[in-house]
Amino acid sequence: MNYTSRRIALLLLLSSMHWLGSSLAAKPLHLSALADEVPAIINSDPPITNLSKRPVLQPKETAPPQFLCTLRNPQGKVCVRASLGVEYVVRENKKNYYFNMNPSSTRATGFCGNQKSILSLDFDGGHLEFTFIKEGDLSYVSTIKGLLRPAPPCKNCQNKTYVGVVNHDKLFKAKNGLSFQCKSQMTLILASYFRVKLVPLQIQAFDLANGAFGKEVECWEDYNKRMIPIILGAVAAAVCLIAILTFVLVRERRGQGYEQL
Repeated sequence: MNYTSRRIALLLLLSSMHWLGSSLAAKPLHLSALADEVPAIINSDPPITNLSKRPVLQPKETAPPQFLCTLRNPQGKVCVRASLGVEYVVRENKKNYYFNMNPSSTRATGFCGNQKSILSLDFDGGHLEFTFIKEGDLSYVSTIKGLLRPAPPCKNCQNKTYVGVVNHDKLFKAKNGLSFQCKSQMTLILASYFRVKLVPLQIQAFDLANGAFGKEVECWEDYNKRMIPIILGAVAAAVCLIAILTFVLVRERRGQGYEQL
């Protein structure tokens, strides 16, 4: 390889490294939706029908149990399918408190439509509602609403209802017939004092063949976790190759200088 060829190879390697870095930086590492803030409502909601099942906030965070839920149309066909774990996070007196949705006491309600479907996960003392939209060859979640009416988390705390809503352009977007999947934790900011964590998540509305999930569409967090080691390995290999080429070029030029003398 002559001097000109080596310079061309070196420029190609530098261009490839720049493209890899630009591609990685252009993609977000964490999906977190911002929300319209809604103030907490104090003592203004109807009483909970079963006080013994009222949500109890915990001072420490634990992994939420994963469960599967489906919604069927009047003909018995599955129109929405979701597999997820749900954790509520509320902030009271500058402290975080947690509540995990219990699969055994959660009911899936809502309705199925051709262009719009709603899945609501209801339990005594709260709910989490997803609004699905079908637009052309895409489907996505346009709105997520959350509500939690727990027992007071501390001795001097008042009874409160925590409410919030996420109005995002297109959450959990996938082509029709495909499901959105994210094994990484996803945090939805429903209000400044009220968040919901989903982990792991697989969800799909419309066009569920035989009621089963379609092929998965990977979220960016999962994609980055999978690709970053590959990219770093490629960059490390490129740096080593550049170092070797630089060493060879310098040694060759020194050798040419000695020959002229």
